[in-house]
Amino acid sequence: MKLVFAGTPEVAVPALDALIASGRHEVAAVVTRPDAPAGRGRRLVASPVAERAEEAGIEVLKPARPRDEDFLARLREIAPDCCPVVAYGALLPRTALDVPARGWVNLHFSLLPAWRGAAPVQHAVMAGDEVTGASTFLIEEGLDSGPVYGVLTEEVRPTDTSGDLLTRLAFAGAGLLAATMDGIEDGTLHAVPQPDSGITLAPKITVEDAQVQWSAPALRVDRVVRGCTPAPGAWTLFRGERLKLIQAVPVLDRTDLAPGELSAAKNNVHVGTGSHAIELLWVQPQGKKPMRAADWARGVRIVPGELVGI
Repeated sequence: MKLVFAGTPEVAVPALDALIASGRHEVAAVVTRPDAPAGRGRRLVASPVAERAEEAGIEVLKPARPRDEDFLARLREIAPDCCPVVAYGALLPRTALDVPARGWVNLHFSLLPAWRGAAPVQHAVMAGDEVTGASTFLIEEGLDSGPVYGVLTEEVRPTDTSGDLLTRLAFAGAGLLAATMDGIEDGTLHAVPQPDSGITLAPKITVEDAQVQWSAPALRVDRVVRGCTPAPGAWTLFRGERLKLIQAVPVLDRTDLAPGELSAAKNNVHVGTGSHAIELLWVQPQGKKPMRAADWARGVRIVPGELVGI
């Protein structure tokens, strides 16, 4: 088939690579979000998908909005058979959905209908799911509600951050998306409607969502830290400034600290929660680089009984 691939961040690159390498389909063009400011200088930088497509000599389309008539005209001119999508980042209007004869097929990082929305992996980690996965489905105008072509499962490991899990799903999902394109082309794969039960939503995790509530049980705090790593980053307040929590683990044999109470020893820093303590391993003070929590604690000279979160 002639394909137009839509995607933007690094997590979409393995799928693009898999389609390019398949040799069975032609990736005629790539659709991605416009260049965005990045770094200290805030200079405009192309998306990871745009950079990979340019390396491969593939035409790159960067519409400000996918309903722009110039973009739609070029899409019609290319006349793709199908448009595979991975984390494109913009809603597709009906005028765009109607262009490819076999539709737009999305690789979504959950077992649909669970975790429909922008942050399925983060929500799976924060909810304590033991198993998640990826699905390919035909895009409709509803939110991740289209019929499903294929799925794969992936264990959520006890120490997984959302970044760890998403990386594994990106590579496993790349193979699923390529296989889905093959099955659509040869007529052996047919989309099956999603069930009406088991629907959960995964809206974007905000900075406010990532603030740790120390009155929650240690297990919940651990899930929030892992689910919000690397983005947007779990955090708390210390002496009126934001302290990012990069890595932490529950300490199941310590229950003597009040929620948010700090305890610093030579080689560890513990914080009380609503149940057991949490050991902070890596933190990032506001305006500084990431550092070991024990080094941070020595530098700030924590007072006995001092609290975070206030």
